[in-house]
Amino acid sequence: MNNGKVRSRDEIMACFKDGQTIAIGGQGGVYMPWNLVDMLAESGVKHLTIYSIDSCNPGQAIGQLVRNRQVDRMITTHVGMNPETSKQMMDGDIKVELCPMGNFIERIRCGGAGLGGVLTKTGLGTMVAEGKQIITLNGEEYLLEEALHADIALTRARRADPLGNLAYHGSGMASHPVIATCADLSIVQCDLYCDLGEISPDDVRVPGMYIDMLYTGEYESNLIKGRVARERGL
Repeated sequence: MNNGKVRSRDEIMACFKDGQTIAIGGQGGVYMPWNLVDMLAESGVKHLTIYSIDSCNPGQAIGQLVRNRQVDRMITTHVGMNPETSKQMMDGDIKVELCPMGNFIERIRCGGAGLGGVLTKTGLGTMVAEGKQIITLNGEEYLLEEALHADIALTRARRADPLGNLAYHGSGMASHPVIATCADLSIVQCDLYCDLGEISPDDVRVPGMYIDMLYTGEYESNLIKGRVARERGL
């Protein structure tokens, strides 16, 4: 099998630098790119801006970045069940921009598509609109939510091939496909590594043109799991 875009732990960790903006897929500590976030935490880089749906639980995934005080700023839909994030936010140690879920996902999508932003009524007349541009179109007012583009995206996929074509399963489709497209460098942790042609074109949710690096963990073990899964039709 061609290793394609598969990269080692050391190669991935070398990509992390102080001051980067990192977009991370997953929600509530469920189906996170655990290994990739662990690498980010272990790297010790600081002054990060994080785009994520929430900040997980204390010490878990994004929560460990918060606990390590590696994060200066977050754009998120809510801080989640993490009192450490709330405390740092109240103390002024982390600057948090709260964004409605739909607005957040559309801003990420715009970042991946090269668009400037999205017009929406969600958030008008609330703190969400503070400091943002209001645009009148056909007599109606809209809030301009600017695109979110990251330096690095860390996401997870069910299946990947050497070119980086990605397929998902179940709740994995909620945020990972859109977040995987929004960064200069897109790194994906895949559960099952497949050979070329083993992912049907109809199943590809993110084409490989968006993906730069794949992390498969223990390569041979992952390959065996992939074969078993295919035999079971998963």
